[in-house]
Amino acid sequence: MADAKGPFVAVDWDRVWNLTLWVLQAFLAAVFLLFGASKFSEHVAFWVQLFARIGIGQWFRYFTGGLEVICGVLLLIPKTSAIAAGLLACTMVGAIFVHLFILHDGSAWVFSGFPLLILVAIAWKRRPDFPVRL
Repeated sequence: MADAKGPFVAVDWDRVWNLTLWVLQAFLAAVFLLFGASKFSEHVAFWVQLFARIGIGQWFRYFTGGLEVICGVLLLIPKTSAIAAGLLACTMVGAIFVHLFILHDGSAWVFSGFPLLILVAIAWKRRPDFPVRL
């Protein structure tokens, strides 16, 4: 027999949101570890050619790859996940600007835009609860 609340089960939405963020964090950590590590290989001609087109130099490929690998690991650590998501979000904003204004490759910015939205949500939800002082 149903109680006064009806036949429905109460859902703890904070727990659902937390679990969803952890799944997304694990997915993005794997993506950034994979793509970041691939930037270190000279055999992946795509990255070498792409960073040559950007024009800053191949050192920037190594810097970006290192940042993605380190932040990919930090996404999985609760105390560092917010800062990792923030750093990766800044990286994705930079990638969007590069695609739009330097490479002029049309809709390729979407591949950076989708992770950016998830990273902003992770950074916002995982931020520390410091008291705000003005």
